[in-house]
Amino acid sequence: MGDMVQDQASFYTNAEDYWKEVPPTVDGMLGGYGNISSIDINGSKDFLRKFLGDEEGKTGTGCALDCGAGIGRITKRLLLPLFSTVDLVDVTQEFLDKAKTYLGEESKRVENYFCTGLQDFVPESGRYDVIWIQWVIGHLTDDHLVKFLQRCQKALRPNGIIVIKDNVSYEGVVPDEVDSSVCRDLEIVRSLVRRAGIRIIHEEQQMNFPKEIYQVHTLALR
Repeated sequence: MGDMVQDQASFYTNAEDYWKEVPPTVDGMLGGYGNISSIDINGSKDFLRKFLGDEEGKTGTGCALDCGAGIGRITKRLLLPLFSTVDLVDVTQEFLDKAKTYLGEESKRVENYFCTGLQDFVPESGRYDVIWIQWVIGHLTDDHLVKFLQRCQKALRPNGIIVIKDNVSYEGVVPDEVDSSVCRDLEIVRSLVRRAGIRIIHEEQQMNFPKEIYQVHTLALR
């Protein structure tokens, strides 16, 4: 996609401008599909639980990172119930400000709110058991996605995993002019993960979403 984005700067600034206008609500985060939030979270819980535990080789439950966290929908329902502490990163300051109230009492266990685009974000080395990247890779160019995944890999604790959960197109790369993002097909996502030097250890499709939206796939990387 590198070449498809003629103007990388506007690809990012247009997305920032789009999100600045989105209300800081669950419905806003999900583009009007707030009603799918529970199906989404339950699917993610089942997925994550396969990896977590105290036994040898299992992923720890110390600290997780929520990438493109928005107001903290995933942090609140998925990550805080499973991890001791969580960090949030999002490009929109208003969402992160809202997260502090949206997360309520539990916000005490959020250690960091990073306001930056993922293309510029460098997670702390060896800090995270799980890095959760949902509905945000479409905002990164191919090269930036590969480099971000490589930085994420360095940020993992022993037995840590990176999880990508996102829309996949049926074929090729489909641009979305509205929020200045792209949707890639599964083979392209896999090839970018491989380019980053990371392997996919598990993959599944999220079921029970409305028929009219893209298929959503979840990949665990290590």
